[in-house]
Amino acid sequence: TVMDLLPERVPGLVPVGRLDADSRGLLLLSSDGSLAHRLTHPRYGVVKRYRLVLGRALTTADLRRLQEGVELEDGLARPLTVRRAGTRRDDVIEVTLAEGRKRELRRLCAAIDAPVLDLVRTGLGPLRLGQLEEGRARPLTRRELEALYAVVGMTPP
Repeated sequence: TVMDLLPERVPGLVPVGRLDADSRGLLLLSSDGSLAHRLTHPRYGVVKRYRLVLGRALTTADLRRLQEGVELEDGLARPLTVRRAGTRRDDVIEVTLAEGRKRELRRLCAAIDAPVLDLVRTGLGPLRLGQLEEGRARPLTRRELEALYAVVGMTPP
């Protein structure tokens, strides 16, 4: 598990949310249950950012369809934003979600026949993955902690 990657055990530390086994990227760990709840509950609308590499190039119509939303078996999946990732490749997109249903991005892309080859969470609320290497962890700065609590209307301890 992700907890096995930590250099030392911290009592009460749990993952905030989840990443599918086929996904990678930013995963926050916290010992504050109230903060974890608010960060993951759809009511608080905490934005999650992702970078996806797809199995084919997307057309402008594909991007529009994703942005407008796709009806899935558990309801409409409609990202906050969908855009090309700024690379010269038409198969790389950046997506933001306010909620994250199980495998939502993979199902959304499958609905337009664009399989996801790589999925990386690059942001959670005010936090950014940045250059942190895969499998590595670091404590949040005071400024990051304050911003994280502020986004869900809490005061940091």
